[in-house]
Amino acid sequence: MKKAFPIAMVLALLSSPGLYAQAVHRDIRTPQYRQLQERLSSGWNTWYNNSVAASVLLPEAFSINLCFSRPGSEDYLNQILKASESAKRPETVKLGLRSDDGYYTSLQLRYKGEDFTIETATDGNDELILVTPAKAARNYLVVEAGILWGRSGAIIVGKNTLTANFAGTSSGRSITVHSTVAPVADAYVVTTAPHLSFSLRQEIGLYTGRPRTLAVIKALIGQHRAEQQARQDRYGNLAESFKAMQTILAWNTMYDAANQRIITPVSRLWNKGWGGFVLFDWDTYFASYMCSLFNKDLAMANAIEITKAITPGGFIPNYQSPFRQTSWDRSQPPIGSTVILNIYKRYPEKWFLNEVYEELLRWNRWWPENRDIGGYLCWGSQPAVDSLPAIEAHNLQAAKYESGLDNSPMYDSVPFDSSTNTMQLADVGLMSIYIADCNALTEIAEILGKTADAAELRKRASAYTQTLGSLWDDKAGIFLNLRLDTRQKSYRLSPTNFYPMLAKVCSQAQAERMIKEHYYNPDEFYGEYVMPSIARNDPAFKDNDYWRGRIWGPMNFLVYLGMRNYDLADA
Repeated sequence: MKKAFPIAMVLALLSSPGLYAQAVHRDIRTPQYRQLQERLSSGWNTWYNNSVAASVLLPEAFSINLCFSRPGSEDYLNQILKASESAKRPETVKLGLRSDDGYYTSLQLRYKGEDFTIETATDGNDELILVTPAKAARNYLVVEAGILWGRSGAIIVGKNTLTANFAGTSSGRSITVHSTVAPVADAYVVTTAPHLSFSLRQEIGLYTGRPRTLAVIKALIGQHRAEQQARQDRYGNLAESFKAMQTILAWNTMYDAANQRIITPVSRLWNKGWGGFVLFDWDTYFASYMCSLFNKDLAMANAIEITKAITPGGFIPNYQSPFRQTSWDRSQPPIGSTVILNIYKRYPEKWFLNEVYEELLRWNRWWPENRDIGGYLCWGSQPAVDSLPAIEAHNLQAAKYESGLDNSPMYDSVPFDSSTNTMQLADVGLMSIYIADCNALTEIAEILGKTADAAELRKRASAYTQTLGSLWDDKAGIFLNLRLDTRQKSYRLSPTNFYPMLAKVCSQAQAERMIKEHYYNPDEFYGEYVMPSIARNDPAFKDNDYWRGRIWGPMNFLVYLGMRNYDLADA
C-alpha cells in the first residue's frame, strides 16, 4: 500500500501578520528586478540554507534531502554543513567544484569515520544525484522528501519511490524520485519525514523523470563536471583563485522564503545562528562585486538587496537579519555606490541604477548629518531604541563595528563621545571611502540626468577632499588619523591610511611616497603576503587575531582600486 503525507496549506496562518515577522521591508521599484528574482528563483539548486546536501526545486520548494544514519544507533545526520573543528559538528565537509545555478555540484563528506562523495547535475527539468562511498560503508543513506516553507503539495511514498504531487498548484507537476538500487527496510531510522533508506555498500544514483541507469547518471554527471572544470581552467594560473571565489559564493547562495528572494550571505552557519539569514553591509557589496565577474543576476540581486536594507534613519545597517534583528544604531563603510557603479559599467542597464539610486543618495546624506565632527568624519553609533534588538549600541565597540574593522588596533584607547555618538578620531579611511562614494554617486546621478543631485554631491566631495588633505603628514609620508580630543596624530598604520588614493585626493608625488616608504617597506606592509591589517612593526601585529595582523581581502582590494588611480603599475 502507498502512504500519503499531505502538506496542507495553512491559509489562516498565511493571513496572520505574525507568520512572516521574519520578513523585511524592501521598496522594490522596477519590474526588471522582480523579473530578475523570478529567473533566479527557479530550478534545482542547493537553495535550502540548512543543508548543502539538499537538492531543492523552485518554485515548488520540493526537497530531496540526503541524510546519513548508522544502523543500531540513534545518531542521525539530516543537516549537512561546512564548519570549522571548533563547531564540533559530527560531519566534516569539503565543498567542491560547482556551478552557480545547480547545473553541477560536488562535495566530500566524512561521517563516523567513513568518506563519501556527493555530486548532482541537472538534466533539463530533472535532478540527478550520485552518492559514492570511498569503500563499502556501514552508514545508511536516508533520502528524505519534503515540501519546504509551507508550500502546498503532497508527498507519496511508494515501494521504491518518493513522489511529490503539486496538483491544484500553479505548477500542477508530479515529480517522482527513483533510485538505481532497491531501498532497504529500516524501521528504526530516526526521522518522521517521508523517506527511503539505502545501504551504502555501493554507489547509488537518484534521479527524477525518465528511467536512467547508474552508468547514464555517472556519464552525465561526469560531463557536467568536465564543463565546470573547463570554466575554471579558462583562468589559467588564476584558476584556483577563481574557483575559491566562485564556488564559495555559489555554495553560500540560498533562498530566503520569507522575502521570496535569492541572496548570498557570508555563511550558511551564520544564517542558522541569526534566525534564517544575515546580510552584512560591506560584505554583501563585496560579494556582489565578485559575483559580477561571472554572474550578472547574482551580482545585481545582492547589491540591490543590501541597499534595500536601508533603515528608516537613512543608513544601510551593519547587519540585517529576521525578526527585526538589525543594527539600528550604526552603518558600515559606504562602498555601495563605488561597487554599484562598477557593476553597472560591466552591465550597463539603467534600471539597475534607478532601483537603488534613492537609497544610495539618502545614505550618502546621512554621513555628514550624523558622523561629522568639525568637518571630519568619524565612526560612531546612535542610541538604539530598547525594543529593537541590536548587538552593542552607543559605545566604542559599536563604533568599531561600524568601521568594519571590529578589533583594529587603530581604535585602541580612542574615547567614545556619547554626546556626538562618535569616536573622537578623524578617520582617514572613512573620509576616503566617503569621498569615493560621492564621486561614484555623482557619476550615477549624471547617468540618470539628476544634475542638481550631482552638483550637491560634488560640493560635498570637494569639502571633505580639502579636510582629508589636511591629514597628510609630510614627515611621515602618509595620511594619518587625528585624535580629536587631544589633537594628536595617530602613527598606527593600516591599509586604510592608503585609501586617499581611492578617493583621488593625493597627488602623484604623495602616492609615490606612500608606496615607496610604506607599501614596499617589509617592516610595515610588504612581504610574501600583502597587506596585513596593521603594520608588521605594530605591537598588535603579533596578536594575529581578526583585524590585528591578519590579511583581509577587502582592505587589499580597496588599496588596489586606489593604486589604479595613479601611475603605480609595479605596485
